[in-house]
Amino acid sequence: MTARAGQGAATDEPRSYDIAVIPGDGIGPEVTAEAMKVLEAVAVMSPMEFRFDELPLGADFYLRHGEALPDSMEARIGRADAIFLGAVGDPAVPPGVLERGLILRLRRSFDQYVNYRPAKLYPGVPSVVTTVTPQTCDMVVLRENTEGLYVGSGAYLNRGGPGAVATQNSVSTGYATERIMRHGFDLAETRRRRVAVVHKTNILVHAGQLWLDVLERVRGEHPDVAVDYVHVDAMCQHLLLDPGRFDVIVTENLFGDIISDLTATLQGGLAVAASANLNPARSAPSMFEPVHGSAPDIAGRGWANPAAAILSAALMLVHLGEVDAGGRVERAVAEVLPTLSALAGPGMGGSTADIGDAVAARLVSPPPA
Repeated sequence: MTARAGQGAATDEPRSYDIAVIPGDGIGPEVTAEAMKVLEAVAVMSPMEFRFDELPLGADFYLRHGEALPDSMEARIGRADAIFLGAVGDPAVPPGVLERGLILRLRRSFDQYVNYRPAKLYPGVPSVVTTVTPQTCDMVVLRENTEGLYVGSGAYLNRGGPGAVATQNSVSTGYATERIMRHGFDLAETRRRRVAVVHKTNILVHAGQLWLDVLERVRGEHPDVAVDYVHVDAMCQHLLLDPGRFDVIVTENLFGDIISDLTATLQGGLAVAASANLNPARSAPSMFEPVHGSAPDIAGRGWANPAAAILSAALMLVHLGEVDAGGRVERAVAEVLPTLSALAGPGMGGSTADIGDAVAARLVSPPPA
């Protein structure tokens, strides 16, 4: 990610940010509270302040009002500097209602075409892939966030009968493909200068060829960036066997959705997986969220690890131009994670609030060097 120009510069006046906060459902409010706690702690150490505008969107709101996101609330969110989303989802709401009516709507309405998923294994954090080390797991998955199968085009005919037929159409455009590709190459220039493009060109020959054509055009503008193409099925193997091969991964919507959860497993699980939905042009607010879901089965027990939410807040700080503050938050999380006996659940070494307190305390009184 790149910092917002003109923000984060030294000044005697506090920099003020309006944050639209959607705590959501299940464990969403619990982890969101800890992320906001950490933001307030880092603000004490920096000349900045946050104004949080909490919106009651999610399953309860939908069940009461019959809509996931009223136009008035979308307009209210659009006036914020950034959006923080805890998690949404509840068994009482049919699948797809909140995902499409709230999350995908915000992504499209605010042109958040970059889904940014960092995967970094912090020292002292166990990975289920025992051969993975912090030195071999430091990558970013960039997922095109507006097209592919997620456009919602298709039909379900003769439902419930023997002649039932469902179609789901994928849409890819040169415009959207080129802008996510350019974002990937620009990001790689700030990292290890390696881009891997993932698709399935041997079967999805039309969409795949479009992606290859765009890749060929953009790569010529970045001669110092090494380029790799990998089929999506092979990628699932390579990530387990040789994750150090990858730096910036660029892919389409569905493949990115799947691959980024695999990279989260490499880094220790969804409990430490942060994400951002970015509008690089900054014509509307970007959205930051942990990707672990609402986990209603453990809601209210204090078993949810807030690390992913706090790391998402760190990404938000960087996007707002508060690069130093974002780095301090990430380091504080990295220092606390090895003290936990597990990444989630009743034996993780502290409650949700305890972990948030520990990260906030590291910001105010960091351990001696």
